Amino acid sequence: MHRPSGCPSCAEPLEEGDRFCGVCGSPVSAASPPESRDDPTLPIPPLPAAPPAPAGPTGGYALAEPAPGWGSVAAGSAPTLVGEADGWSVPSEPAPAPGPEAAAVPPQGSSYGAPGPAYGSAPEPAHGGGEIRHDRPGSTPTPPEGTPWGAPEAPYGGAGPGHEDPYGSATVQGGAPAGGDGKTCVACRAGRVDTDGYCEHCGHAQPRERDHLEEELGSVAAVSDRGLRHHRNEDSFAVAATALPDGSAATVAIVCDGVSSASRPDEASAAAAGAANEALLEALPRGAHPQEAMHDAILAAAAAVNALAPEVPGAQNAPACTLVGAVVSGEVLTIGWVGDSRAYWVPDDRSALPRRLTEDDSWAAQMVAAGLMGEAEAYADVRAHAITGWLGADAYDLEPHTASFKPDHAGVVVVCTDGLWNYAESAQEMAQVLPVDAASRPLHSAQVLVGHALDGGGHDNVTVAVVPFAAPADPEAASVSAPPAAARAEPQTEAQPER
Repeated sequence: MHRPSGCPSCAEPLEEGDRFCGVCGSPVSAASPPESRDDPTLPIPPLPAAPPAPAGPTGGYALAEPAPGWGSVAAGSAPTLVGEADGWSVPSEPAPAPGPEAAAVPPQGSSYGAPGPAYGSAPEPAHGGGEIRHDRPGSTPTPPEGTPWGAPEAPYGGAGPGHEDPYGSATVQGGAPAGGDGKTCVACRAGRVDTDGYCEHCGHAQPRERDHLEEELGSVAAVSDRGLRHHRNEDSFAVAATALPDGSAATVAIVCDGVSSASRPDEASAAAAGAANEALLEALPRGAHPQEAMHDAILAAAAAVNALAPEVPGAQNAPACTLVGAVVSGEVLTIGWVGDSRAYWVPDDRSALPRRLTEDDSWAAQMVAAGLMGEAEAYADVRAHAITGWLGADAYDLEPHTASFKPDHAGVVVVCTDGLWNYAESAQEMAQVLPVDAASRPLHSAQVLVGHALDGGGHDNVTVAVVPFAAPADPEAASVSAPPAAARAEPQTEAQPER
């Protein structure tokens, strides 16, 4: 039988003997269709009123309903598990009939009882149909509401209002109860999910809780998605709000991108985002200047990532990640970062110029800053995205970057990983993708931006936070309460962030 050299769903290289992809869990190949026979299986008559007669020489069920454990499966495939796996591991014997007789044997060969394709009426690859995608909720990228995905089903198994949770569903296809406390496979809707995260029946890898995350907190919102190529989401974010000593509110958004070439990048990004957010929520209410608080928060995030390093130096690559954060406090916008995650300023008035507020710690940025290459040439190089700064035990001298801005008009701050800005690199491109009502609908806007990256190919994890910034009500009063001039720059001009 012909075997593809790579997974038909994600192109992951395969090894001899693989039946399922080790990354996405998709079946490697379908079983060959059954050969045509001169004696095809005849329809089974309904159950007669009298006791059933002994089975004939060829055997078979004399039941009106399909036998337990036999659903719509391809020839040669294992039977569809229904209910408890232990109860349906082997075909059960029919009820004893008068007189001695052998146990009936379920029909072999072609499928027996075909209720139709599971999981959104999409054909399974094992049946020769199209590819089943679990990396995006829904079958169409843009529903009538205009969001990147609508609300027929909560994304990745998360049960929204009025929606079924495909993991914890009490019933499976056909109305049979799911066995025990096991979760039901989101692909075949029949098999149980094992502790390793794969379906016991069809072998599909199940979406992790972290594959798609959304959070909206007041006027700030963030969305993170695994993307279409990675086998897990290695990004993390944290959004929060707190009160300053004068009673005004401060909004915090932290976005971290795990370094895939390091070990446990998902843990590194989660630890960094949590530590930075906690440090800011502790410092800002005490009256610390936002720029100083951001600097200390990045150091706290670095310490949290360093703590994940192996006890034996050099045993493996130390966990690492990048970080970018934004704090909106009063009329001041503070940005902090290490690595190549970015922050953009997009004015509500789209006739004004948007700006990128961060400078990448990357090979390409260093070449451009040194005047050795032009920006287009540098970013076209294969080494362009090699980062020169990160959080981790094996990082060079940590140099957190911070900058404060004092916009004189309303706008939105977009804080994101390279999984998004790879598809909208310039500030003008980011402004074109961002909805015009982003200030009033931050969650919707974050969804649109993530959808833009997925539609563009989704080669990386995608995480973005949208933080609205309100214009100062009284410009004269704002000038009095502005931070020191050395830490202030207008976002509509090229800002020189402090290093």
